[in-house]
Amino acid sequence: MADILIMGEMLVEIMRTQDDVQLYDQGLFRGPFPSGAPAIFIDTAARIGCKTAIIGGVGKDDFGKCLLERLKKDGVDCSHVIESEKTATGVAFVTYFSNGSRKFIFHMGNTPAVEARAPKENEFKNVKFMHIMGCSLMANTNFAQEILKTMRMMARKGAKISFDPNIRKELYTDDSIHNVVKEVMRYTNVLLPGVEELLMTTGESNIEIAIKKCFENPKLEILILKNGSKGSEIYTRNGVKKIDAYKVEQLDATGAGDCFDGAFIAGLVQGKDVEEAARMGAAAGALNAAAFGPMEGKISPETLLDMIESSHVN
Repeated sequence: MADILIMGEMLVEIMRTQDDVQLYDQGLFRGPFPSGAPAIFIDTAARIGCKTAIIGGVGKDDFGKCLLERLKKDGVDCSHVIESEKTATGVAFVTYFSNGSRKFIFHMGNTPAVEARAPKENEFKNVKFMHIMGCSLMANTNFAQEILKTMRMMARKGAKISFDPNIRKELYTDDSIHNVVKEVMRYTNVLLPGVEELLMTTGESNIEIAIKKCFENPKLEILILKNGSKGSEIYTRNGVKKIDAYKVEQLDATGAGDCFDGAFIAGLVQGKDVEEAARMGAAAGALNAAAFGPMEGKISPETLLDMIESSHVN
């Protein structure tokens, strides 16, 4: 049984130790770290106490062991994760720049990260949320279709669909992704974009017009516009609410948005109201940004509560 389900790529991430070092330059890397936006999301929700499961794939190698040991330790059901003896676990190399941007090289398209297939009809029951990451849809065209198949199945069974467009320009190489994203948007109950992603997915250049366009979908209930250290804004059909970011000394912004998503959806599953769940998301994002590594923040129910109750906000 899982309250929250995700299907997507599982990777290890290997990161530059210093900013402004190009990936083509010789230099030091640090890792491997368990990663992949879906894995970061689901691990966060598990650490907060939700019943979670992931559908994905790794190689039967040390990088796969890195991922599976971490997810299982934190309580994620990994029984639907392929362990391939034929191909190696997916890898992302990443470097950071002092202007806040990042650059990736993904080794994913021909790895187990995109080999998982949709579950059978009776394999998941009573799922409350299925979360979808845009980067998963861009990883491989066949994999995208399997995610869509799973989404339709879960929605038919009564699960709500949450979607983070999570666009990676390094993966945005096939125009067919536009139709895939459009279908996911039609099913989406909770949308969690950044500003750039909101504009790209709607094809608009104005934020207010883009948000109105999103709410033309009758299924959409909540839109949270994430804006990093500037906080986020909750949009519902009843109005707008600003949520400030929690102030931390940032070591690594990688995964902060995925942690926000995981904690926010976990909050909704646990019966929190939208604003309280968004504060949980903001706290999880901040805690993750305060640690080096995509999912290395000290996230737990206790640390979230402590940050919400005691931290000053920007």
